[in-house]
Amino acid sequence: MFKPTNQNHQANIFHTESFLFGRSLKIYSDPDHWHNQFRTCVVENINEDVFSVLFCDGIGAPNASIRVLVGMMDLKDAFGWSDAQLYEQVLFNPLVRSALGLLNLDDEVPVESTYYSFRKRLVEWEKAGNGDLMEKAFFDLTKIQLKLFDVDGSKVRMDSFLMSSNIAWNNRYELIHTTLKSAWKENNFAIVKHLIDSEIKYLYELSKENCEKISYRSNKEDLETRISQMGVIIHKIVNIPELPSTPSIDVLRQVFDDQYEVIDGVVTPLPKQKIKATSVQSPHDPDCDYREKGEQKVKGYSINVTETCHPENNVNLITSVIVKPASAADCDYLIPAIEATEKLTNQAVKSVNTDGAYHSPENQTFCQEKDCDLIIGKMQGNHARYDLTMNENGELIVTDLLTSEIIPSQKTKPKTPDKPPTWRIIDHNGKPRYFDQKEIDNCYLRKKLKTRTQEELNLRNNVEATIFQLGYHYPHKKSRYRGLVKHGIWAFVRCIWINFVRISKYLKSLATKGGKMVAEIIKPTIFIFLLIKFVILNVFLPNLDRKLAVQLENEN
Repeated sequence: MFKPTNQNHQANIFHTESFLFGRSLKIYSDPDHWHNQFRTCVVENINEDVFSVLFCDGIGAPNASIRVLVGMMDLKDAFGWSDAQLYEQVLFNPLVRSALGLLNLDDEVPVESTYYSFRKRLVEWEKAGNGDLMEKAFFDLTKIQLKLFDVDGSKVRMDSFLMSSNIAWNNRYELIHTTLKSAWKENNFAIVKHLIDSEIKYLYELSKENCEKISYRSNKEDLETRISQMGVIIHKIVNIPELPSTPSIDVLRQVFDDQYEVIDGVVTPLPKQKIKATSVQSPHDPDCDYREKGEQKVKGYSINVTETCHPENNVNLITSVIVKPASAADCDYLIPAIEATEKLTNQAVKSVNTDGAYHSPENQTFCQEKDCDLIIGKMQGNHARYDLTMNENGELIVTDLLTSEIIPSQKTKPKTPDKPPTWRIIDHNGKPRYFDQKEIDNCYLRKKLKTRTQEELNLRNNVEATIFQLGYHYPHKKSRYRGLVKHGIWAFVRCIWINFVRISKYLKSLATKGGKMVAEIIKPTIFIFLLIKFVILNVFLPNLDRKLAVQLENEN
């Protein structure tokens, strides 16, 4: 049964402040200290109704405080704690308890099973295709913060980074071996009656073997033979009609489709060059993909972050977080990120700062239709030798940038009506060279990039600091989690914390400025007070003492 957190939580005789003194009490009571700001800026503004769908209606045991549970998840990834460290802090650290709204010593902390159950329900809800609840909570919370601090969302910047999943780096043989072994262990009773004795014996022996040791002591030919043998058995298993659909069997089917092909009934391993980057990388995390980005090789996920960057904003906040498998291209993030930001800020995005990986014809068209200035730091690829310009008559003017020579061009007819036209020249080597509309557009964009001011380009720089903070506790860019959903939850709670830190610093700066203003006002007052005191002590009182002495002398 869903029950919202009590908003009117009363202090009692066990209120934590009653047991603190001196400096400890001063820090605990300071409204600008992080624990009080986290409670007021984050925990108290979490929309609990978003998570009500995880609990049944009607009678039943009520849930623990959703705000406390979400706050615990946020603090865990904020400080990089393990679950054991999280509970140690929540049970015994007064500042952490205060941050979660547990202001009395007798306020109960949700037990470990409740915490794990809540996280499990979040994952299962999204895996069932019902939507991302943590994303909705992030949306509602950030919307409040944007309005409260009057953040202008018309200018944004974005960047992405790759995060490795918490899996071992297996080769092809180890992947197939581990997947088959897992499926056999979990479903052997359903599989065994459909196999012959030699195949059953092979699987029993396989389940006892260590794939890493086999891979280490076997040569290339032995491993290829083993891969072929396993493929025949896997093909037979995945085609059993009565086989139940379990997670391990589903992964086994996917691995077979990724690694093998069947030609005229014969199972053959696919050549390595035909294996896609979207193939399963581990049976323990079938969601992750493989990607090479420069010298970086990743089996994991790509995370894109969008934040406001208007120069007049007092604080800039993250407005969109998108998590996809590592094979996702950066240019695919731009449109959904802008749409999510506009929905959150209720403003049209007028400019977006990115790097060259976000450039694509689709993104250029999207930004032109929205009257949005797409500011790209630099474009991918080498500098072109030829400058391409279209004149008023629709003719292509080609200039060799090395020799400054204008080279005649000729428009060619497409072979089919659906193909766009191209232009042909004879290059400096005497060979024909063809240009299409995409190359012409790219040339125009490169020239436009040179007209950008350094101030415009520098607006993007700080988003790299945001990326650094997002993965701060993972310096080797390898997470603690497995699965697309869990990485999405981690990214949203981490961005909630990053936004909070920015807000906290801004509020502290206001308090500091306020203190300086008060000091500037008080300084003249103190000077006047000291001057009056000096006059009284050094002028008025001595004269008064002399008059009293003369009066007493006359009376005597």
